[in-house]
Amino acid sequence: MLLLVSCAKSPTSENVVPTIKDETIGINPTTESTTQVDTETTTETTTQVVTSTEDVTTEVTTESTTEETSTNVATEESHTKETSKNNKKTGKGLSVKGTNLVDSSGQAVKLRGVSTHGLSWFPQYVNKDAFKYMRDEWNVNTVRLAMYTAEYNGYCTGDENNRQALIQLVDNGVSYATELGMYVIIDWHILSDNNPNMYKNQSVDFFNKMSKKYSKHTNVIYEICNEPNGGTSWEEIKSYAVEVIDTIRKNDKDAVIIVGTPNWSQYVDQAAASPIERDNIMYALHFYADTHRDDLRNKMVNAINSGLPVIVSEFGICDASGNGNVNIEEANKWMQVIKQHNVSYVIWNLSNKQESSALINSSCSKVSGWTNDELSESGKWFIGK
Repeated sequence: MLLLVSCAKSPTSENVVPTIKDETIGINPTTESTTQVDTETTTETTTQVVTSTEDVTTEVTTESTTEETSTNVATEESHTKETSKNNKKTGKGLSVKGTNLVDSSGQAVKLRGVSTHGLSWFPQYVNKDAFKYMRDEWNVNTVRLAMYTAEYNGYCTGDENNRQALIQLVDNGVSYATELGMYVIIDWHILSDNNPNMYKNQSVDFFNKMSKKYSKHTNVIYEICNEPNGGTSWEEIKSYAVEVIDTIRKNDKDAVIIVGTPNWSQYVDQAAASPIERDNIMYALHFYADTHRDDLRNKMVNAINSGLPVIVSEFGICDASGNGNVNIEEANKWMQVIKQHNVSYVIWNLSNKQESSALINSSCSKVSGWTNDELSESGKWFIGK
C-alpha cells in the first residue's frame, strides 16, 4: 500500500506443502499437475501430513485443541521452544524453476495466502486456531508475517523489549504454520524507510538469525524488502538484496527469497531487465485493484513473459491507501490474469482495522472462527475465490 496515503502496507497447487526438512519426518505436498491454472475454477485441497520410518508411512492427525490467544507474546515462548526441538532435516522444499514455484518433484506449486497486518499492532491474530481456520475454511496455504521496520514499535525503531516481542511473534507464526503444514513468509516490511539500505545492517543481522534458526525448515520463505519507494532505484535495491541473500545462503542454500521492486513493488519490468544472479529468487509485485489496473497488469504479464518469476506477495481489492472504494470488477480481472499465469498471491490483511482492506469487520473482536457475517467485503470476496 502506498506510503503517501497510509501505513497499512504493506495460494493447492494452491495447496499446503512440505514444512520441515528431516530424515524421518516430512510432509507430502499436494501439487498442481500443470503450470497453467484454469481461469474459472481452481481446485483447492488439504495437505496430508505423514511420518515415514523404514519405509512405513502413517497419517498424523493435527492437534485440534484450542489455544487461548494473548497479545502478551511471552506466554507462547515454551510452545515455540518445544517445536524447535523437532526441527530436523529432510529433503528439499520449494524452489524456483523458470517463472514458477515448484516442489521437490518439479511440480508447480501455487501459494494462496493471507498477510497479517503489522505484528506490533495486531499480534492477537498470530494464533494456531486462526491459521488452522484459514487453512481449512479459506483454502489458504500461506501466512505472511508482516513485521514493520520503521513505523511505531517497528523492529528498527522500537526498543529491545519490542524487538524481542516481534521475534517471538515470528517464532510463534512459523511454529503454527509448520505444525499445520503451511508455508510462512517472514516479511521485512519496509515502508516509510523507503530505501532498504537505510536499515541494511539490521536486516542482515535479522535474516542471519532467522535463516540459522529455520535452516532446516522447507516452509519458510524470506521477503527481504516489502515496498521500496520514494525514488529508490532498482540498482540500490539490487545491491541491498545481494548482501542479504548471500547472508541467508550461508545458512540455507535452498530457501525461496522474495525481493521487492521499485515504486512500492510495482516496477517488475526493471527487475526483468536486470535480474539478480542468484537462485531461488522471486520478485514482488503489489497491487490494489481500485488504483492499479491494466497498465500494471500488463507490466506483470510482460515481466513474466520475459522469464521473471513474479509473486504477488501483497494485494488488496480497494485503493492503494488500503482503504476507500472496493472494486470487485477490477479485482476479478486481476485474479483472472493471476490464474492464467499461475502467480502466487497473498491478500492484505488479517485484522479488524477500520479500513476496507481488512478482512474482518471492525465490529468483530474474534481472532479465529469467523462467520461470513463477521467478514468485511474484502474478506467475503477472498473466501469466494
